[in-house]
Amino acid sequence: MLSNDAALVLFSGGQDSATCLAWALSRFSRVETVGFDYGQRHAVELECRELLRRDMIALAPDWEQRLGPDHTLDLRVLGALSETALTREAEIELTESGLPSTFVPGRNLIFLNFAAALGVRRNARHIVTGVCETDYSGYPDCRDDTIKALQVALNLGMEQRFVLHTPLMWLDKTQTWELAESLGGEALVQAINHDSHSCYLGDREHRHPWGYGCGTCPACELRAKGWSAYVGH
Repeated sequence: MLSNDAALVLFSGGQDSATCLAWALSRFSRVETVGFDYGQRHAVELECRELLRRDMIALAPDWEQRLGPDHTLDLRVLGALSETALTREAEIELTESGLPSTFVPGRNLIFLNFAAALGVRRNARHIVTGVCETDYSGYPDCRDDTIKALQVALNLGMEQRFVLHTPLMWLDKTQTWELAESLGGEALVQAINHDSHSCYLGDREHRHPWGYGCGTCPACELRAKGWSAYVGH
C-alpha cells in the first residue's frame, strides 16, 4: 500500500513547479522531488532546483522536516527523438499542426509514467505536477482530461491508487504568484522570482522585475504578464 502522507513533486526548477513544491510541503508529511534531464535547451533550469529546495527549507522549520530526497532521471533519449524548439536550435513558432514548436510530444506523459514508477519505489501515493490549462500554449498533455485519463491508466497498469494533483490547472500566472504568496508569503514569492527559471532559451544573464530570461520567448512573456498583474493588485 502506498503511503497517503507522501508526495512526489515533478520539479523542473521553474515558477510553476516551485509553487507546486510549496503546495505539497503545506499538505503532506513527506515530500520528495523528481526532475528530468531530457536534453532541453534550457537545461539551466536543472541547476535552479537545488537553490529552490534550499529556499523552501529556509522558509519554515516544518518544511525542512518534510522535504525528502531529490531525484534526477536521465531521459535524454526523449530529446534525441524530438525535433522541437526545446530540444534543438530551432525557431519558436506556430507549426502547421497548430501547436507551437516548443511542444515536445509525449513529454508530460512520459514524465508522469516515470514519476509513478519512482512513486512505487518511494512509497508515495500522491504525484504533483504543475501542468495548467489556463496560461499555456495549447499543449495537449497539459489538459485536465489528459491528466485524468492518465491517472486511470497508471492505476490500472500498476495496480495502485495514485492521485495525480494539478494545483495550477485552472490558474493563470497572476494567480500562481498569488498562490505562492498565500503559501509562503513575500519571502517565497521573492525566492521563486529570483531562483526559478522559465525562459525557453535558458537566459540567466538578463534580470527583469519578474526574474531572469530573454524577455521575448513565450515563457518569458507569460511570466512577465503574470508578474505585472500580480504587483499591480
